[in-house]
Amino acid sequence: MGGGGLPGNLEETWKFPPTTPPGGLLISAVYGILPGFVKIAYECRQPWKSTRSLTASRTCQSAPKPFGGIFDYDQKHERLTEVNRELEDPSVWNNPSYAQELGRERSLLAQIVETLDEMHTGLADAKDLLLMSAEEEDQAAVDDVAAEVERLREALEKLEFRRMFSGEMDANNAYLDIQAGSGGTEAQDWANILLRMYLRWADKRGFDATIMELSAGEVAGIKGATVHIKGEYAFGWLRTEIGVHRLVRKSPYDSGNRRHTSFSAVFVSPEIDDNIEIDINPSDLRIDTYRSSGAGGQHVNTTDSAVRITHVPSNTVVSCQNERSQHANKDTAMKMLRARLYEQEVQKRNAASQALEDTKSDIGWGHQIRSYVLDASRIKDLRTNIERSDCDKVLDGDIDEYLIASLKQGL
Repeated sequence: MGGGGLPGNLEETWKFPPTTPPGGLLISAVYGILPGFVKIAYECRQPWKSTRSLTASRTCQSAPKPFGGIFDYDQKHERLTEVNRELEDPSVWNNPSYAQELGRERSLLAQIVETLDEMHTGLADAKDLLLMSAEEEDQAAVDDVAAEVERLREALEKLEFRRMFSGEMDANNAYLDIQAGSGGTEAQDWANILLRMYLRWADKRGFDATIMELSAGEVAGIKGATVHIKGEYAFGWLRTEIGVHRLVRKSPYDSGNRRHTSFSAVFVSPEIDDNIEIDINPSDLRIDTYRSSGAGGQHVNTTDSAVRITHVPSNTVVSCQNERSQHANKDTAMKMLRARLYEQEVQKRNAASQALEDTKSDIGWGHQIRSYVLDASRIKDLRTNIERSDCDKVLDGDIDEYLIASLKQGL
């Protein structure tokens, strides 16, 4: 293809002619599909061998690392094989809790591995059809390939979304805390700039943001603020913002117009629902009956009226023999079991809350995640190396590029 086409190494990879043949418009349409192929190929398993040439192309410069670095396919495939092998061993069920954990892990792994296998096959088939369609100048077939590539792209995005937001609390609403560092008015103004940035981000995303608490600065800005952000996956989106944000600028509060460095700490926590519903699956229960012992009238030791219930996933055991019938003992035992499971859930949530508080205290002022050097028009994430020069746009809430990059890296 001529100067307006893709780089030569891509054309060679796809075996297309270097110049436009009579069916030029069709070939142009074919080339229009290639970026979709490249994106999928680079985030999945490449079905062709000459992939090294692709990495040098302009089309792929912003693409993530090959599949192994994005979804860890080889590792997940290997782990899925190991889990299946363990579950095929009957002795694993001697530990029901562990067996159920393996079952859940298998389900998650299989979902990823099977989706990527399907995409690998689909991409290879689509590539073959695309080459054939270009050769035969079959516009209808090219349209079919374009539709298939779009379907694969959507499947990839869904898989990537599930991978990014796989945390237990990711789907929850969030609380965002901003705390100004030392530095007086300049630091407090920086905290206020960050507050506005996150409020604008929430508004752009369609989230509901409410300032729950705000401590105003003595001259300008804020000493601290807490914002409740309600929206789908609010915590998942914001959890990688935890850390220290550093500002470097010529301070408008300095009569000498000198360069100042200020810090603000950001902490994000999930909103935890206090309404605990204990849903007990009957298949998770093992119910044993036995004869009562001790005082209890004529029914004692004559019928199997006592009941023992074991909740297999948590290995919680309750028993009751005080009632006069097996049915009554079972009802009482179920109430006891619900109470035990409720208490366990409360303890688990308290432990999770404490862990979040511990994380907050561990952040300190040395855990810098992003540097905002405004007089040099540079905002750089120190973890992902994403750097932008459109500072006004970023501070107006356009931070998705930073969020997505950190989530993709599993930070």
